[in-house]
Amino acid sequence: MSLQGKTLFITGASRGIGREIALRAARDGANIVIAAKSAEPHAKLPGTIHSVAAEVEAAGGKALALQVDVRDEEAVRKALAQANEHFGGIDALVNNAGAIKLTGVQHIELKRFDLMHQINTRAVLLCSQAALPYLKKSAGHILNLSPPLNLASKWFAQFSPYTVTKYGMSMLTLGMSEEFASYGISVNSLWPQTMIATAAIEFQLGSRESFKQARTPAIMADAAHVILSSSGRQITGRLLIDEEILRESGVTEFDHYRFDRESEAALMPDLFID
Repeated sequence: MSLQGKTLFITGASRGIGREIALRAARDGANIVIAAKSAEPHAKLPGTIHSVAAEVEAAGGKALALQVDVRDEEAVRKALAQANEHFGGIDALVNNAGAIKLTGVQHIELKRFDLMHQINTRAVLLCSQAALPYLKKSAGHILNLSPPLNLASKWFAQFSPYTVTKYGMSMLTLGMSEEFASYGISVNSLWPQTMIATAAIEFQLGSRESFKQARTPAIMADAAHVILSSSGRQITGRLLIDEEILRESGVTEFDHYRFDRESEAALMPDLFID
């Protein structure tokens, strides 16, 4: 199971889970396209496309840093064409870029819903469509970071606008897996079993206190590696949980993924996980 020589186009890879997936693949000797908006440092969120590119190279991979807004159709298509020309093909698209606002219908600003829809659901459709000509040639992978379709009412009661945009990603996963079957392309979703300790989540929560109940992004990166290194549509059309797919691959020990290994607090299930 290796991604050596494979080319991964990862959106939102300037930090967090996207960065971790990039570095895990880089250790195999993969080519990584870091496609994200952050070309300059953010005041509160560390990481840029250039800093991650340097980390990818240091880890043993090859990097191409491209500033891309996944809402911009022309920019997305141009970036995928650049990636294909630079590395001679594309083997996987990882739709990792995301936007979140946990607010109900009553109080959400329409422009905020539009942002979530554009970066979550619409970007999956756009990026997948734009990557399709290259993925047909490689019989490659599309991996969307989106949840299982849990229809329990509690996941709609307080923040249905966000839920709708994330579930839209997962429904596209199921549809594309069937639609692209004749091309040999595998399409899956991946979601964490527990809260993941990232700077973006800290920014949302306002503190790191909850990280005592969280895992590191490494568990998502290892799970993504299992999926992306599979072949022949061995894994496709599934809405996977990180711990679930790792157990299927033989992993039985998960303590090393805890953010705070000294903490005895129960891990906090992520959104949409009962």
